[in-house]
Amino acid sequence: QVQLVESGGGLVQPGGSLRLSCAASGSIFSINVMGWYRQAPGKLRELVAAISSGGSTNYADSVKGRFTISRDNAKNTVYLQMNSLKPEDTAVYYCNAQISQWGTVWGQGTQVTVSS
Repeated sequence: QVQLVESGGGLVQPGGSLRLSCAASGSIFSINVMGWYRQAPGKLRELVAAISSGGSTNYADSVKGRFTISRDNAKNTVYLQMNSLKPEDTAVYYCNAQISQWGTVWGQGTQVTVSS
């Protein structure tokens, strides 16, 4: 089996920062793309950022210049550094990974709330 475990969510004031982490564990041969999605109440889940095994990145327009995705391949871990947070960034953030023999795997989600 394989699982993704997220950490780092919480409550932060507008303009603040948070760093999310997601570690993959279990029987893993290789991980291709890793990414972060989010889902706000009443809205569809959307891609926030993704990163390939080679380090190529892709961001939603709404977070460009504020969020940075990175990964540590040796630790099977992906990070999301979120700066200049806005109330509209409030959502449950989900980690996602394309893992060799397992296909697409999702984490359980971590709540991020941006409020004064």
